Amino acid sequence: MSKHILLGISGGIAAYKSCELARLLKKQGHSVTVAMSRSATEFVSPLTFQALSGNPVLFDTHTGESGGNGMAHINLTREADVFVIAPATANTIAKIANGIADNLLSNLAAARKCPMAVAPAMNVEMWFNPANQRNIKQLVSDGITVFQPSSGEQACGETGVGRMPEAVELADLIPDLWTPKALAGKKILMTAGATFEAIDPVRGITNISSGQMGIALARACRAAGAEVTLIYGQIQTALPAGLHHIQQAVSAEAMYRAVHQHIEKQDAFISVAAVADYKVSNASKQKLKKDGSGKPPVIELAENPDILASVAALPHPPFCVGFAAESENVLEYARTKRLRKNIPMIVANQVSQAMGKATNQITIIDDGQETTFPESSKQQAAKEIVKRLAELI
Repeated sequence: MSKHILLGISGGIAAYKSCELARLLKKQGHSVTVAMSRSATEFVSPLTFQALSGNPVLFDTHTGESGGNGMAHINLTREADVFVIAPATANTIAKIANGIADNLLSNLAAARKCPMAVAPAMNVEMWFNPANQRNIKQLVSDGITVFQPSSGEQACGETGVGRMPEAVELADLIPDLWTPKALAGKKILMTAGATFEAIDPVRGITNISSGQMGIALARACRAAGAEVTLIYGQIQTALPAGLHHIQQAVSAEAMYRAVHQHIEKQDAFISVAAVADYKVSNASKQKLKKDGSGKPPVIELAENPDILASVAALPHPPFCVGFAAESENVLEYARTKRLRKNIPMIVANQVSQAMGKATNQITIIDDGQETTFPESSKQQAAKEIVKRLAELI
């Protein structure tokens, strides 16, 4: 869905990241208009943003592009679907939090009618300064989304919280601003990816799951307003930003423990991970090598715990959603699996159409109905699953 995004740039070294952000937003199909503070133009030229956005750039001066009828601070926010300031310095945040309107960006914030978000970028000591933290809380109280800064090495040479999120993360998070919040206030625990059962220190039993479906669902639940906890195994895609908690659990037993560690007070549990049914009971601590006898080593298997069934069997279980990836008799096996595990909803798909691929063709089965969707991107499939989940919980 194409939107008109007003991208504000305040004066910080992280302004260079917003060049990539403007490019990514354009690549997503959005129209981008850039507004810069006076100090921002000292870090990146307005001409750079004009080339990247394809639109004239407005900057904090009484002449030039911010001229016109003198009402840019009114007109821009009427035309935009969302207003995002990235980077947002401590100074800009303080002005917006306290209603000060003395430059283009703070005027735009004061006159806005569209949803707004800020991506703070500052020194770690500035970030934790009590006055700044009060201002951040005020923005949240005023309904402004704050994209939390990340931790790492800063331009000043210090290390800590205060780095603006990377452009690819912000480009992922910004569409959440206009996504309906069908899961607002809900807590969702999810698993994703393939588990790995060690045979020896370098070999193991796993599967071809890429984790793309689980990650797409995590993003869709986050966009719908849920507080998402993600437990993941081996994945072949980037982890999403903006989740409540992310934890890796490589083996089925590790994933079982992690799930039960976080399951309390969850509203829903979505079991997307491709969990190995069996583990190696006689795994070697040393690499298994050929001994010249021509006889392969004997590998003994033991059954892994059933994570989904164990959650569904809790005294007060969350709403449980399972996945059935089958190679034959897909719907029949999925219906049987749903009843056997005693869960209210299951998503069925054909292994050859889903695992390791960017697309999926799903059927959602629950107590009320069965709905089959045409093959689509996993992002679109995730949206359909979230839509039905929101209706049921």
